Amino acid sequence: MAPRPAPDFTFESASLARGFSVVVGVDEVGRGPLAGPVTAAAVRLDPARIPPGLNDSKALTAARRDVLFAAIMDMAEVSVAHASVEEIDELNILRASHLAMERAVTGLVTNADHALIDGNMIPRALSCSAEAVVKGDARCLSIAAASIIAKVTRDRIMVDLAQQHPGYGWDVNAGYPTPAHLRALLDFGITPHHRRSFKPVHNILYQAYSISD
Repeated sequence: MAPRPAPDFTFESASLARGFSVVVGVDEVGRGPLAGPVTAAAVRLDPARIPPGLNDSKALTAARRDVLFAAIMDMAEVSVAHASVEEIDELNILRASHLAMERAVTGLVTNADHALIDGNMIPRALSCSAEAVVKGDARCLSIAAASIIAKVTRDRIMVDLAQQHPGYGWDVNAGYPTPAHLRALLDFGITPHHRRSFKPVHNILYQAYSISD
């Protein structure tokens, strides 16, 4: 099987050619976990200083992501934002992930005038024009950079939370519903960082309420 092509600067170049001057890539991570925030990043790359080896975060090792994270932070304009567990439970995970994206774009030092959004939907309250790029983290360098920033940032948050709540394995599973995490939910119960609207957590809460009744 031939290797998958690396992302390139085609989408950014096309946007700049259309007259946009501040073009950013936007991606989020953390829709699937049972615990922790959803995290988004917006990145404006300098075409003259693109970190070599930049790729979709899912195609990189953790060590390589850390190296590229540092390079992107050094060479690009970056904004990171989150939506909290409370917001996820109140709004739903899709809307919360879009809220994190909107906050990331708004948080940039330079106001973006066009955003390249990973996926097939555009957040409704973005502060600039935008286009959705399906599988954008594998096709568009700015989105790939945003995917790395969001992934590394959220993983580090979950490692920190794992120190506060040992036993759930968040330092290795990042809050995703692995068998070990699901067992820990049953053994140790639900923490303030668990998403109560997600079915495995909701079911345990419901069982607990039923027993107490």
